[in-house]
Amino acid sequence: MQETEVKLIMISEVPAEKVSWLWYPYIPFGKITIVQGDPGDGKTTFILAVTALLTTGRPMPESDIPTEPITVIYQTAEDGLSDTIKPRLVEAGADCTKVAVIDESYQPLSLSDGRLEKAIKQINAKLLILDPLQAYLGENIDMHRANEVRPTFKQLAGIAERTGCAIVIIGHMNKMNGTKGLYRGLGSIDIAAAARSVLLVGRCRDSPSIRVMAHLKSSLAPEGKSIGFELDELTGFRWVGYYDITADELLSCNHKIEEGQTKQAQAEMMLYEILRNGAVPCSDIYAGMAKQNISRRTAENAKKSIGAKSYKQGSCWYWILPQGNNATTQ
Repeated sequence: MQETEVKLIMISEVPAEKVSWLWYPYIPFGKITIVQGDPGDGKTTFILAVTALLTTGRPMPESDIPTEPITVIYQTAEDGLSDTIKPRLVEAGADCTKVAVIDESYQPLSLSDGRLEKAIKQINAKLLILDPLQAYLGENIDMHRANEVRPTFKQLAGIAERTGCAIVIIGHMNKMNGTKGLYRGLGSIDIAAAARSVLLVGRCRDSPSIRVMAHLKSSLAPEGKSIGFELDELTGFRWVGYYDITADELLSCNHKIEEGQTKQAQAEMMLYEILRNGAVPCSDIYAGMAKQNISRRTAENAKKSIGAKSYKQGSCWYWILPQGNNATTQ
């Protein structure tokens, strides 16, 4: 049987294209951006304020250049449209005739739903917002499993590339204090890996009414400066402008968690990452945990909490996540 040739693409034949930006250097067109932060720290307020500027063509923060008004698709599973989202958009000064929502009353939406691309093309939307990530992953997707997350985000990235639409996903953070910012996003690190830009929204310890958006990841341009905004009970929302604080410093300002809770959460997230591709000797797990000052007892509590199993092969004990375990476990 004659072998078929492998189809190859020569890089010399690939046309070079410049990245276009919805908001340089924070939100690129045709790519995925993630906005993450703790509950109550202003993620939704931030993206609604951005939506208000974009739908009216007003200059973005720290810019005096007006933009062409765009149409936005805003999907939310946490807030009511009539009693929360619309009043907040109106208060922010958005043009609500340029904000659309895909009707989910007869069928829930997911990241792999064909309606996303159809809706973007139907109204020529330049920005799609999904808030929050967990609500739109799909019923059978475990956000902690790389092999389940990657295909979903590859498909979503394809939608962004084909339509040229900027896709922004709002995500919560885990409780792994003391680790790198990209590992604070809820779910597998592959989620952050799929995004070309990751933005952190958090509050300042010294000024409780001040929130800051800081760049955690920027694959297509130099990281942008942090930008502040104020949430005041009396005066409402206002942009503050460039703010002298880094993402790491902002993370250190987040709500404190008791040390035991922190280590437990850190151990759980580490276990998900360690075991996501299959079984690992428990001796290796203990050694890795020890390097992060996580005790054997905390590691075992984390194992129980996430439902990991153990089994013996020869003289070695292994840990494995529940799915994909073909051995006899205990």
